[in-house]
Amino acid sequence: MVDDRKLAVLRAIVEDYVSTNEPVGSKALVERHNLGVSPATIRNDMAVLEEQGYIAQPHTSAGRVPTDKGYRLFVDRLSQVKPLSGAEKRAIETFLAGAVDVDDVVMRTVRLLAQLTRQVAVVQYPTLGDSKVRHVELVPLSERRLMFVLITNTGRVEQRVVELPDVIDENRVAHLRAILNACLDGCGLAGVPDKVADLPDRLPAEDRPLAATILSVLLESLVDRHDEKIVFAGAANLAGADFTVGLRDVLEALEEQVVLMRLLGETSDLSALTVRIGSENPYTGLQGTSIVVAGYGSGDRQLARLGVLGPTRMDYPVTMGAVRAVARYVSQILAAS
Repeated sequence: MVDDRKLAVLRAIVEDYVSTNEPVGSKALVERHNLGVSPATIRNDMAVLEEQGYIAQPHTSAGRVPTDKGYRLFVDRLSQVKPLSGAEKRAIETFLAGAVDVDDVVMRTVRLLAQLTRQVAVVQYPTLGDSKVRHVELVPLSERRLMFVLITNTGRVEQRVVELPDVIDENRVAHLRAILNACLDGCGLAGVPDKVADLPDRLPAEDRPLAATILSVLLESLVDRHDEKIVFAGAANLAGADFTVGLRDVLEALEEQVVLMRLLGETSDLSALTVRIGSENPYTGLQGTSIVVAGYGSGDRQLARLGVLGPTRMDYPVTMGAVRAVARYVSQILAAS
């Protein structure tokens, strides 16, 4: 166990090192922080923290830097996550609320997170395995073309232009639209193929070619799933970062969807933040980085995860506050969509 005084010294070392990127000495701690103890006591506390593996002396420098273990204790004992300002909250809400569909939500979210944290933002598309059909719309565009629109309860909107085998009659389109919605309303996406398998056989012969064409487009749209899709933004923010492993390794890891999935990991609690620091990361190329992750969803159901990746020397209170706030706003938008 680390007592409160040594924890205060560690906290001061972390804050100074994150701010300056320079090893921190006892003299700097005395000058910059009101720790309420003598320089000799601070030196003794630093010696104990180093012995216990929370700080280390790089090269021949007189100062100390936090280790992964030190950052972990710092994060675990944070008194509070830094809240966003009122202006930042309003800007986030306005920016995300302008999204028109789930793709737009994801792209806006990843850009926003990268800008807020000056790190690499990573966002997983909403998992669609539990998604349900909310509405099917058929919009005639011309005599032999219509727009097919599929809307799910998780905010996904699929739109396809359908070329039809025959000239369409608007009454027939309205009839088929009503049948599709009666058949599919509330149906899970995984169950749609079984639900519509015999639908053409239940229609008058003259409506079957139209129904078969539209159903083929419907089934095709379900194949193009985003469950495992992850996007990232802000890789340029890494240019000025200091890594104990090479930047090339980090960039290569970011290109691998499987690696990104493992980084985001599993978080079952929407309100929880997960922070993995340095060597805690499962991919060796990223062991000079830290990951801050939160789940987002609709209501109390998690749909996916989002997070931020950066060097272990990151501003954890600010980064954790931004990730938590953005996840909360994305959840609100999906719940209202």
